[in-house]
Amino acid sequence: MIDANDIPSSQLILYADDGYDSHVVRLLLEEKKLAYYLSRLHSERPEDLTELNPYHTLPVLQQREIALYEVNVIFEYLEERYHTNKLLPETPQERAQFRQLAWRIQRDWLSLGKRLLIHPDSFNKAQAALAKKQLSDSLITLSPLFAHKPYFMADEFGWCDILLAPLLWRLDEMGIELPRAISRPLFEYQTRVFERSSFQKKACVD
Repeated sequence: MIDANDIPSSQLILYADDGYDSHVVRLLLEEKKLAYYLSRLHSERPEDLTELNPYHTLPVLQQREIALYEVNVIFEYLEERYHTNKLLPETPQERAQFRQLAWRIQRDWLSLGKRLLIHPDSFNKAQAALAKKQLSDSLITLSPLFAHKPYFMADEFGWCDILLAPLLWRLDEMGIELPRAISRPLFEYQTRVFERSSFQKKACVD
């Protein structure tokens, strides 16, 4: 683990692995164009991590005396602290609507995706099969939504897209193969997002 004492206190430090949540935060940092130090951790979790995060999970974003370990809290902190490259709309009404869309993405899609991304030794096969069907059916049904705007329900890339992109990147890993003909808007959306420089750089899983 990086020794935070060796890094200027104003700098952001990200402790991350190759998981979905870490991918989200890396993409978020890249889209905000923020410099950060990355400490890449694998299966071993240093004991020092407990001091930063009592749940011993990744990612953890540290800056000065603050350590954040919940994806939505990390997003809100960065969005409020750094006013360039905003990822929410301008008006309170629009921001509330997009926060609600983000909540629905997390509740309806990400909860199923995370169930499928659990280590194979620990997931229930029947639950996984059900989750795969539910997620596949939902993505197919809602694929036309992606035809109306360049990004998810918006003209500009934002928080909802940051949540979605790492999930869609992992469809193969989850064993989900969508029919190309009827899911064309979703595939075209994926192409737009995956071609962004932020996704092609450090935010893309190595």
